[in-house]
Amino acid sequence: MSGPYLVSRRARALVVSAALGALLAPAAASAQKLVIVVRHAERADQGAGAGQMMNQNDPPLSAAGQARAAKLAAMLADANVKAVFATEYRRTQDTVKPLADKLGLKVQVVPGRETANLLGMLKSAPADGVVVVAGHSNTVPAIVRALGGPEFTIAENEYDNLFIIEPSTGAFTRLRFD
Repeated sequence: MSGPYLVSRRARALVVSAALGALLAPAAASAQKLVIVVRHAERADQGAGAGQMMNQNDPPLSAAGQARAAKLAAMLADANVKAVFATEYRRTQDTVKPLADKLGLKVQVVPGRETANLLGMLKSAPADGVVVVAGHSNTVPAIVRALGGPEFTIAENEYDNLFIIEPSTGAFTRLRFD
């Protein structure tokens, strides 16, 4: 065999090796099939419900927020969700609690300022399923960007966004749900 054939064969082997490495590397970076990130539902800023004391820094969900949380649970009940994360605030936990309860999962609490810690926890979540994360208007964009999604902002009055990221490819979809 001639020299050029050996070079071509080596070049092909390098290309195949690089392609396989590129395909496998993103999968190792984040284990989940999909990560769904949602901002907490509407909060009750106008007084507490019957018999409730309201902490102004950590208000509960409003009736509209509770309805949105129930809708989220119904939408994602059959989505193969294996883990649910939320920040330390009541509104984020209450947004995903109906889903977690329906699936028999525990809401894993990660402080909102610890995005890097959350990303590490996402990597160790079950690889064969979907992970749901509830955050805030300022943390959701950072989480999505860290998972390979684009830059965006969430308006203070927007509660209907659902961000779906495929970490292995960076594929990103933004949906709205009422």
